[in-house]
Amino acid sequence: MYNNGGTIKALLDKVTKQEYILPAIQREFVWKPEQICKLFDSLMQGYPFGTFLFWKIEPEYRNTYQFYDFVREYHERDMYHCEQLEELPNRELTAVLDGQQRITALNIALRGSYAWKMPGKWWSSDGAFPVRRLYLNLLGEGDEESGSVYQFEFLSPEKAADQRNDTVWYKVSDILKMEDTYELSMWMADQDLNSDQQKQAGKVLFDLHKTIHSKDVISYYEETEQDLARVLNIFIRMNSGGTPLSYSDLLLSVAVSQWQERNARDEIHSLVDEMKQIGDGFNFTKDLVLKAGLMLSDIGSVGFKVENFNKENMQKLERNWDAIRQTLLLATRLLATFGFNSQNLRADSAILPVAYYLYHRNLNDDYLAKAQYSEDRNSLRLWLIRSMLKASGIWGSGLDTLLTSLREIIKLEGEHGFPRESIERDMMRRGKSLSFSEEELDELTELEFGNKRTFALLSLIFHGFDFSQHFHVDHVFPISRFAPGRLGKAGIEQENHESWKQMANQLPNLQLLVGSLNNEKRSKLPHEWLAYFMPDEHARISYQHTQLLQELPDTIIEFEGFYSWRKQQLRDRIAQKLAL
Repeated sequence: MYNNGGTIKALLDKVTKQEYILPAIQREFVWKPEQICKLFDSLMQGYPFGTFLFWKIEPEYRNTYQFYDFVREYHERDMYHCEQLEELPNRELTAVLDGQQRITALNIALRGSYAWKMPGKWWSSDGAFPVRRLYLNLLGEGDEESGSVYQFEFLSPEKAADQRNDTVWYKVSDILKMEDTYELSMWMADQDLNSDQQKQAGKVLFDLHKTIHSKDVISYYEETEQDLARVLNIFIRMNSGGTPLSYSDLLLSVAVSQWQERNARDEIHSLVDEMKQIGDGFNFTKDLVLKAGLMLSDIGSVGFKVENFNKENMQKLERNWDAIRQTLLLATRLLATFGFNSQNLRADSAILPVAYYLYHRNLNDDYLAKAQYSEDRNSLRLWLIRSMLKASGIWGSGLDTLLTSLREIIKLEGEHGFPRESIERDMMRRGKSLSFSEEELDELTELEFGNKRTFALLSLIFHGFDFSQHFHVDHVFPISRFAPGRLGKAGIEQENHESWKQMANQLPNLQLLVGSLNNEKRSKLPHEWLAYFMPDEHARISYQHTQLLQELPDTIIEFEGFYSWRKQQLRDRIAQKLAL
């Protein structure tokens, strides 16, 4: 039976009072800021809001299931999980089976905030996640191409305070506090606007108020059946549209309902959070952790297939959880010692065979540092890097089949060391060869700054770095020196400016530098920087030799010759390393 649920204000009041809650089978909030803005523009234009599916929970069943609150202050790194409700009132509860994303979007926009990572910033940096709230430009216009009419944006307080002739940024959450139109009129009267602007801004603000406080836009269907199996089936069917329900969501849902001693949802999310914070930060997901659980527990074919999610397998996963957890943390720390992080790890799935190897041998933190494991670590690292360098991509299509095969090889031959040669032979048979042709070697010598393969390649051909420090891929000749104006002043012909700028961003002009040195180096010419930081001539000559910088010129005029010389030197070294 379909019911009228009233206004958005009434809906959020029930969310605030926890009359509307989320069952444990729900996924995380996945909408992006632009999706929330589009939702509000659609609401203001009067487009249909969609129907919700609610699940009425009788009081006697309230402790049978686990429930969560809606996210309000969303933070991409620190606060993206729904908080579990430990105590529930002794009354009927209404769980949301379909509509979580829309309700959470309304909750964030009208009661909370959204903090996402700024491009180019470190995942581990707090400053990379400025808190933003939803604003509406009362004088703004929409985008004709996208069909929007209103200008909604998530802004920081500083950006919102920058009011210009064509902007009056109104914090959307303030509309909840304005119960009647008199308050709106008083607010408008305080704005320094001309008559035309007053008219336009007033109309937009009154439309927003009507959309939130007056329009009955909420409708819902209520399910009263208390059997979890039926509810789970309804949930999966209802989530087949929109942002698709993944197999991992299904697995998590089943695990939540079948684990006996642990809260599967909290365990998995906690592990994902902990893995993300290791080293310079990773961007692993619950999908990866769940697939690792299947792989390390020797369940089925590693894939997210329904037959892998039966009760027996889920109980096996729970029994193995402590060992799985410790192994995934160890594997993540191992990747961090290799210098990998969220910005340069090309394929997150590559951690899975590494984790299975560590799990199979029951290795611990000793593996990360003890000399007795040095040769084995190097063999594993070489295989991992080679798999990252293949342009065709090793970790894409056929992933489950590859992982299942690698698991069998490690199980059979990985008792005393990483079976790299056997693994590579099997990968070759499967069309995933780790051998490199002459054309591939040429392509590698021109990898560009920002390519995720670039760090892996530099870390392979230049040894001796301690990756427990923050390392960056940096330019030998600073990129700022290749601005057209500076090249012209240096006497470089204008017709060469574009090609020189392109060369400046390619491998022959790249190196690895620890973060503090990278920051201090800035726009210094390389010979000046080396002389300053390495005043000892013998140390400087040794460094230049190991980093293939022997032919480093004193001026940028000779850059093209240096580029050609180092490109050939790099190709020779790459060929040598990848031939192993």
